[in-house]
Amino acid sequence: MTLAPPRSEAPVPPAGADGPPSPGVFRSGRAFRRKGRFDPQPTDRAVVLLASYGAPFDKTSIREAIRLSDGGPVAVVTIARVYGSAYGLPNPGLLPTKKELEVQNQQVRKAVAAIRRVGLEAPAQVAVSRKPAKSIANAARARGVRHVVLCVPPSARWRQVVEGDPVKEVRRKLGPDVSVIRPA
Repeated sequence: MTLAPPRSEAPVPPAGADGPPSPGVFRSGRAFRRKGRFDPQPTDRAVVLLASYGAPFDKTSIREAIRLSDGGPVAVVTIARVYGSAYGLPNPGLLPTKKELEVQNQQVRKAVAAIRRVGLEAPAQVAVSRKPAKSIANAARARGVRHVVLCVPPSARWRQVVEGDPVKEVRRKLGPDVSVIRPA
């Protein structure tokens, strides 16, 4: 009967064999695996960003975005929410499902179709994020927009107290150079 050596005496691979892990690589067992990379932030230039926290885009928001664009491109962004974390660790059960992502894609397609009917260019993006205000602000900065039209559904007062006002959060993250508008 052969016994395995104690952990402290387990063979260690020589430094040159696998080499030290580079940034973005972590060690799992005896092999190195590369972490998955996210898609880069789209940088198509736009005048207006039509954004949503996951709610459908209403006609008023789309009309306001078209009006503010003055014939320039209108970028469309919607956020699929990641809700919290379990004990500080990522949990796949908190990610949006394929069905939720498909609903977001359909909403974006409808908004893009309405904008293109007017004859404007409309690059689109569905982002998955735990912090929607930060994602919308990053998308606005990357695209160099002057106006953000934020489509936010009406919510109960207690929810605004708990989650905060989305328009104020995006406005705070973007600063005074970009106007953030919530159509009535």
